[in-house]
Amino acid sequence: QVQLVESGGGLVQPGGSLRLTCATSISIFSTVNMGWYRQSPGKQRELVAAITPSGTTNYADSVKGRFTISRDNAKNTMYLQMNTLKPEDTAVYYCNRKFGALNWGQGTQVTVSS
Repeated sequence: QVQLVESGGGLVQPGGSLRLTCATSISIFSTVNMGWYRQSPGKQRELVAAITPSGTTNYADSVKGRFTISRDNAKNTMYLQMNTLKPEDTAVYYCNRKFGALNWGQGTQVTVSS
């Protein structure tokens, strides 16, 4: 049963922008902490951004000032606005509950290259 579906990735040039979407079927979505994660070959999956039920956010140092996480509790949906993208942002991006993770979705590939 698919509960997490990431979309919005693609190929962009350095300095470009992308907006990722995480569509969920989490019945209590409005009550759970959520996060965006990314993983590149040879690296551990890392938490990029997190958001509380009330909308409080936190970011990895590597993306602070460039990425914005948000959520729409009415739509059970989360977003990641990525601006001023850098080649090192290249990764597969995933969403999940921060605590009590569900099965991971397929992720969405973000490639930043000139």
